[in-house]
Amino acid sequence: MEQLLHILEKNARLPLEDLAAMLNVTPQQAGEMLDQAKAAGYIRGFQALVDWEKAGVNQVEAVIELTVKPKKSRGFDEIAATIAEFEEVESVLLMSGGYDIQLVIRGKSFQEIALFVAKRLSPLDDVLSTATHFVLRTYKKAGEFFLEEDPDERECTVL
Repeated sequence: MEQLLHILEKNARLPLEDLAAMLNVTPQQAGEMLDQAKAAGYIRGFQALVDWEKAGVNQVEAVIELTVKPKKSRGFDEIAATIAEFEEVESVLLMSGGYDIQLVIRGKSFQEIALFVAKRLSPLDDVLSTATHFVLRTYKKAGEFFLEEDPDERECTVL
């Protein structure tokens, strides 16, 4: 099962026949393994890794650090579940270190994200502080490089 998950993590669009060959099983067995992985909750979904900048779509991504007050009975779970319900939020991660929860959110503009933080996130009772970091450029995501091999015009060449 672990081998199946590693293969799908790299390319979830493989035809069943190719997947079966890589696992050294029949296509029917590969399909059953895939169904079992979905039913067990190992596979949470299938997504395309999109380069929105290249596609010409104006989209802003931000990473937000939150310090929160955990509930006595539920710890961080209750506030994390509340925040996860916001449609702008892509990821909610419990962290160790200098803050408690990390969010990754998307919006159409810096202003839209700033308003989300100010009007929807910060007013939550258990949110003690926020720190917003805007993503300026993506170089690598989910193991894939996003940079073209175009030379940087700012680079100096040594003669």
